[in-house]
Amino acid sequence: MTATDGSAATTATADPRFAAARQVADAVLLEGYVLYPYRASAAKNRLRWQFGVLVPPAWGPAHGEHACQRTEVLMEPKGEATLALELRFLHAQRRTVQRALDGGGFAEVDELHLADRVLVPWDEGTEEHVELTVPVAELAGAGITVPFTRPARDDVETVVGDDGRTAGRLVRRTEEIEGVLRLRAVELDGAYRVFRLTAVLENTSPWTPGAGTGAASGAGAASGAGSDAGVAADREAALPRSLVAAHLLLGLDSGSFLSMTDPPEWAREAVAACENLHTWPVLAGEAGRADVVLSSPIILEDHPAIAPESAGAMYDATEIDEILALRTAALTDQEKREARGTDARAAAVIDLADSLPPEVLERLHGAVRSLREVTGPDGPEQITEIPDEEAVFRPDTPWWDPAGADTADPARDRITVDGAPVGPGSRVVLRPGPRRTDAQDLFLHGRSALVEAVLHDVDGGVHLAVTVEDDPGADIRREQGRFLYFQPDEVTLLEDA
Repeated sequence: MTATDGSAATTATADPRFAAARQVADAVLLEGYVLYPYRASAAKNRLRWQFGVLVPPAWGPAHGEHACQRTEVLMEPKGEATLALELRFLHAQRRTVQRALDGGGFAEVDELHLADRVLVPWDEGTEEHVELTVPVAELAGAGITVPFTRPARDDVETVVGDDGRTAGRLVRRTEEIEGVLRLRAVELDGAYRVFRLTAVLENTSPWTPGAGTGAASGAGAASGAGSDAGVAADREAALPRSLVAAHLLLGLDSGSFLSMTDPPEWAREAVAACENLHTWPVLAGEAGRADVVLSSPIILEDHPAIAPESAGAMYDATEIDEILALRTAALTDQEKREARGTDARAAAVIDLADSLPPEVLERLHGAVRSLREVTGPDGPEQITEIPDEEAVFRPDTPWWDPAGADTADPARDRITVDGAPVGPGSRVVLRPGPRRTDAQDLFLHGRSALVEAVLHDVDGGVHLAVTVEDDPGADIRREQGRFLYFQPDEVTLLEDA
């Protein structure tokens, strides 16, 4: 077995088979890293690190977060096949800002104003990776265990003003991280030579809450809404000791993996028996190939790809690139200075939005991926993704009809569900309809939720804006107006409401 244990700054023998998959893996690594309007002061950027976070074991279980991640996939190695693995994650480092004093020395400040940017405290993410190559035969039995460590360190960067004099400095503190990766392969009974590969990633850092918490950064000091200040401070201290956006790239030099979302019929039972915890393995790389798997903390489809029209990373896949680019370009000069001082990646987004030529913006406006024949001897093919009229709930009297009630008011309106009025403050059980939902909604089936507003669309449809109960981020979502939406026939009123 050969292994490389280092950060992105060191040279590593990256497997060339991962080249096509790495573009998507980079998007997974940095998804949500910094959100529009790309300033540390924005509410959206105060609760950070939400995907694939593996926290120290002393913190996770008591607070609903995880210290380990488990991936299981099926593979068909050929001959003396070798498995290549690349673990990638972000290591949060806490950055504080200091101003140079006239009499010498430095003093910590909340802001340091320069001509082109405003520097503020912030948690930066540095890419880390662990790479190894091992024959599949060595994974039999108990398999192998690969421990890894990232030492604590302090770095200081001098900040020079326009006059060439020292204006201040940035002090970066990186905490120690310890982890372990366990690999094991078991050959399954059957007509084919199939192995179940298990990869378990654990954060084994010995840190405990309340021990060496240090000072919270300005970017995260307001996070933890809805919990006491002690818990928020402990999470702030746990994050620099966590593996953030952790994911795996797996590759076979001879043989192939089986799709976990669309396996062949003979393998469906074995695929269903695989246990994946806090991760989602999919076939990655070029379409038509099955020698690379990306195990991601974000749900993806097989062979995910970045849209060719995308002009660059904007770290906010929940937004439309065209709208995001236009809104970013429309920020005021002061807002752009704050964004540039928040993070180098945020500065790159500002520069990208300011430099996009019209032809690139036009390309973002829309694209046709493929065309298909819709006429033929059997008539047009039915598009099942579009719900029929009966699938859309409509009131007896539309909101815009003069014969209806008063003007629609989401904060006060109520709708009748199963003979009972439902409106803001009502508690309901979510029952997503299979004809018009997605995988994310199905995960919420049976969960209780609080109705925040009743909304009417221009076609007369009614939608309930809800927040899921026991969601630790509900207060933040409510403050930002980011709700989940269901139609009235997709909920039932709780009996104790």
